[in-house]
Amino acid sequence: MKILLVHNKYQQPGGEDVVFEQERNLLENAGHRIATYCRNNSEIDDSSLVKRLQLAKNTVASAQSRGEILQLLGKEKFDVVHVHNTFMVISPTIYSACQRAGVPVVQTLHNYRLLCPAANFYRQGHTCEECPEHGVWRGVKHACYRDSRAATATVALMLMVHRSRHTWTEAVDSYVALSKFARRKFIDGGFPADRICVKPNFVQPDPGQRSNGGGNYAVYVGRLSAEKGPATLLAAWKLLGNRVPLVIVGDGPMYADLEKQAREHGLTSISFRGRLPRAEAQAVMRGARVLILPSECYENFPMGMAESFACGVPVICSRLGALEELVDDGRTGLHFTAGSSEDLAAKVNWAWANPERMREMGNQARREYENRYTAEKNYPLVMDVYSRAIAHQREAHV
Repeated sequence: MKILLVHNKYQQPGGEDVVFEQERNLLENAGHRIATYCRNNSEIDDSSLVKRLQLAKNTVASAQSRGEILQLLGKEKFDVVHVHNTFMVISPTIYSACQRAGVPVVQTLHNYRLLCPAANFYRQGHTCEECPEHGVWRGVKHACYRDSRAATATVALMLMVHRSRHTWTEAVDSYVALSKFARRKFIDGGFPADRICVKPNFVQPDPGQRSNGGGNYAVYVGRLSAEKGPATLLAAWKLLGNRVPLVIVGDGPMYADLEKQAREHGLTSISFRGRLPRAEAQAVMRGARVLILPSECYENFPMGMAESFACGVPVICSRLGALEELVDDGRTGLHFTAGSSEDLAAKVNWAWANPERMREMGNQARREYENRYTAEKNYPLVMDVYSRAIAHQREAHV
């Protein structure tokens, strides 16, 4: 097959960029001919009112992206266009370009942006579903995107314009949801159920299972921002004292404050490593007894969880959203009540009192990776999604 992959990169690299590169490598290694169209939010210049107005216009409909996609599709015949992200500079207007060229479109739903301007159903310390229930202008009222009403209004306008144009229901032939939970959310939000396939992310290359069967520290790997629950994590470690070592890998807006709090409370058991290259982060993960995922938003499919499973490391996670589905309580990890530092501390205490059980959970986590999250298991799922998209596009033009 000849496939065009489309991706709008964020200014700060994240899991979506990793998935995009992994899927490109997967398809190329399988012998498919791959072309890419990528843009980056580092292109954004909103230093003046004129620039901000231009950004708002381009977020809704970028003439540059649409023209460049049409040019690509006019030069070569593609079997499918697989879109990972269009926010902010590519814009959803590229879907109409694909329609015009008669090429089927697949869209991966990496986050909840098409339902929630903040993309994560999180506001002021709790989950929030006001936008799906009452309209995206609720997000503008609460300044959910970047704590800015103006910035949120840009996202809301993009969503409203493309809903009115039926972009999401008519211009995309197949969607990829990363979990059953996410699929249900998008169906509830009005997306066509028969076009949403569940295909999880995968980990490639295989980082390898840990050899010691269980380390002597816990690890957190991820962005240090409020919705990820690092405040709950730190509060749990205050309750634990310095009995359990914790390694924190990652950066974000809360980094300095968390480091200061740990220092002020004498939490010498906590080590902050900052952002690490992926291979180094996986090495730290592989040496841990358990990975902590304390998210207080609806995660879609955290790569850290899949990487932890690949390393044979069980996960203690919030009993919330897709995490509850992806981590099997008592088999591949443990659940705790989201936002409860007391419950998290209790689960960590249990993990340290039961090292044999945690080793077995780690073995089960590794089996889960081998059964579900390898490149070999993922490839036929990708091909099935593409086949569905091609079939839908043909049926729509009969």
